[in-house]
Amino acid sequence: MVTLDPVPRPIDHVLAGDPQAPALIERGGVLTYAAVEDAVARLAGWLADHRLAPGSRVATWLPKTRAACLIPLAAPRAGLVHVPINPLLKRAQVAHILADSGAALLLTQEARAATLETGDAAEAIVVIEAGAGDALPRSSADPDSLAAILYTSGSTGRPKGVMLSHANMWLGANSVAYYLEIETDDCILGVLPLSFDYGQNQLFSTWAAGAAVAPLDYLTARDVVKAVERVEATTLAGLPPLWTQLLESDWPVETVARLRRLTNSGGALTVRMVRDLRAKFPNADLYPMYGLTEAFRSTYLPPALVDAHPESIGRAIPHAEVLVVRLDGTQAAAGEAGELVHAGPLVAQGYWRDEERTAQRFRPAPDFSRYGGTAVWSGDTVIANAEGLLRFVGRDDEMIKSAGNRISPAEVEEVVTAGGEATEAVAIGVPDARLGQAIVVVARGDASGEVRLRERLKRDLPNFMQPARIDWRADLPRNANGKLDRAALTREIRGNA
Repeated sequence: MVTLDPVPRPIDHVLAGDPQAPALIERGGVLTYAAVEDAVARLAGWLADHRLAPGSRVATWLPKTRAACLIPLAAPRAGLVHVPINPLLKRAQVAHILADSGAALLLTQEARAATLETGDAAEAIVVIEAGAGDALPRSSADPDSLAAILYTSGSTGRPKGVMLSHANMWLGANSVAYYLEIETDDCILGVLPLSFDYGQNQLFSTWAAGAAVAPLDYLTARDVVKAVERVEATTLAGLPPLWTQLLESDWPVETVARLRRLTNSGGALTVRMVRDLRAKFPNADLYPMYGLTEAFRSTYLPPALVDAHPESIGRAIPHAEVLVVRLDGTQAAAGEAGELVHAGPLVAQGYWRDEERTAQRFRPAPDFSRYGGTAVWSGDTVIANAEGLLRFVGRDDEMIKSAGNRISPAEVEEVVTAGGEATEAVAIGVPDARLGQAIVVVARGDASGEVRLRERLKRDLPNFMQPARIDWRADLPRNANGKLDRAALTREIRGNA
């Protein structure tokens, strides 16, 4: 089992497994730790052969190929900064990331490169296939130096590049490998985008623990079920929309029994979803988690507390400090809502070439912080109970203000989905002359269940939280990271109001 280590190192030192043990499971075979180390060294040598200036940005726009998995270690080893681009993004979004990052090299595929227009990659060498050069030794970089820029999905505006140091990623890998208790015989199925901090950390935390990771690009939930069986996965990570689909899927009994742990981030689980996951996968430890790209991961709920506190996102992960702060900057009391503020060495270095937005989100830690320094002010509202366990309330910019009440969309959504009439829901505030804002719920399900749902909502929600309208859909839109695209739905619903 991994020990907690507060001393950061260059991120390419994360390969900690037995040289002969499996590290990367691909469709074409298995790479041992020795093979992965050699491949990283030679990929770094190939990058060095391009004679790019130290600190130059190297972008990848790839599915989960071998190169996509190894270049997050190879680029920093070559003294370069990796910029992963979600393979689901389209030409305009990719062009923005290439221009904003000033990428000097883009590694992609021929079909993707063909979609780019003149000027989209003006500063970048476009390369279709990675090569191998002379092997480079492990990096001796300052752990505080920049190693990667991860771009947010841009659901609320143009994507922002979050600057991550070697130390940010190293300590994040050590923290997650430690609290998930990953063992050397574990196999982690990597279904999340590698451009997503959660997905990238699956590589790093797996390798820090000496276990094996099996990256997967999938189209349907059934593909995930089959992959768990094929690679004998013991660990599965997901976002709430994926869990909804996996709960609706048929699972062989022996495949269910093989799973040791399930991890969730990228959106709070509802109480009903927690109960359903615990029932569907009784042998698996469930880890609800909360994170934001600017600080990677903030909280987790130990599995032993899940059944008693299914509504909680837990407490601070190792190497992190999480504070609940009032509007006046003082510490909120137990049971009192406040802004979640994250301090400590996992805090990123700000937004790339964006001092204005950096100053808004990255600000001095509150006076009562034990770490001090720069903290991430999340904009998310949480409440801590007497034991220090946190409950997510909502984002300040998503709160619905109706008839003088501040209403958490998450609270409405949880009650809407609790009875099974709707499998997913998004609550949105729309302008209303009498109330200020009225509540519209966009729900995935069959409209024939609305009468039953309305009856239950009258019983379970106060009058001021009742939806003015329920808009039923066969499916709900998702952004490039697989999350429900709340911003797109909000624009649509408010545009039609």
